[in-house]
Amino acid sequence: MAETTLVPHGTLTEFITGALVAMKMPRDRAEVTAGLMVRTDLRGVDSHGIDMLPRYHELWRQGFVVMEADPLLARDVAATALYDGAKGLGHYVSTLAMRRAIDKARTFGIGIVTVRNSGHFGAAANYSMMALEHGMIGLATTNSPYVAMVPTFGREPKLSTNPISFAAPAGRHAPFVLDMATTTVAAGKLRIASRWKKPIPAGWALDEDGEPTTDPDIAMKRRLMSPLGGTRELGSHKGYGLGMMVDILSGVLPGATYGDLFQRTGRFEQKRQDVGHCFVAIDPERFRPVEDFKRDMDDMFDSVKSTPPVEGQPRVYVAGEPEAESEKRRLREGIPVNATLLGLVNDLARNLGVPALA
Repeated sequence: MAETTLVPHGTLTEFITGALVAMKMPRDRAEVTAGLMVRTDLRGVDSHGIDMLPRYHELWRQGFVVMEADPLLARDVAATALYDGAKGLGHYVSTLAMRRAIDKARTFGIGIVTVRNSGHFGAAANYSMMALEHGMIGLATTNSPYVAMVPTFGREPKLSTNPISFAAPAGRHAPFVLDMATTTVAAGKLRIASRWKKPIPAGWALDEDGEPTTDPDIAMKRRLMSPLGGTRELGSHKGYGLGMMVDILSGVLPGATYGDLFQRTGRFEQKRQDVGHCFVAIDPERFRPVEDFKRDMDDMFDSVKSTPPVEGQPRVYVAGEPEAESEKRRLREGIPVNATLLGLVNDLARNLGVPALA
């Protein structure tokens, strides 16, 4: 296992903020973006925090991302709205969009806000979870111009990993927070495995012959990933269908990219990613008292968590519980950064003229 360095979350936040500012992002937006990236690392989702910084730098250098972009509110009608991300990274405009969805849910009981012309927004859970502090249910979806999912019965990728996150508040328990790719695994997990020099489970990705591979470097090179389920016999058509659903909400609905549009319409040459997002907030108070909702959430959690575990497993978890426990632990102990990633971000820091991370 590669050597790791434990970095306090405050130090990591300052480093990412400084790097983004050096890439021309306004400080207030850099602080929002860095905060979301570090929150992701705290929650143990190592593929979407500091690990993404070298990729963001690459996209900026290549002209795919405009760090100083000013998002535009393009439409705002009743319970709905649409933002244009102006080719910026997705974290800041997504924060604006989810806040507006929450505001609309206060008025209408539900708010739906979409984003077009954006960039990668990090972990989807960052935005679904924003609804929790308001006693609301949150939903966030996003797509990507970079295809990876091979449709069931197909041999070529046609969709991205198309993640979806759903968050709902509870009472005594940590909230329910689902954050999942609609491929068998998120693409970032392949990158993490490659950094750590660890094999991946068969079924995560395919080689050039369409056969399962356990080599993360081959998986990263080919970008042939199975829909959630892996094979038709194990339900890959369900993951494929969910991936299409996310692309409809995130891409077709706001008028952003979808499917393999980026590859087949010259958008790569135009440096036009046009990532799309969709955010929904729902106010449970419009259906029943929120305390009653939370009471029943707790009762459901109690029942599920009382399930006897299989041999070798300590307990049954509810979605979001492992991440909440990771956040508490890493706030106390620091965030692990492996040697390979540390070298990459320190090289990046030198190029940008900012202090090294460690």
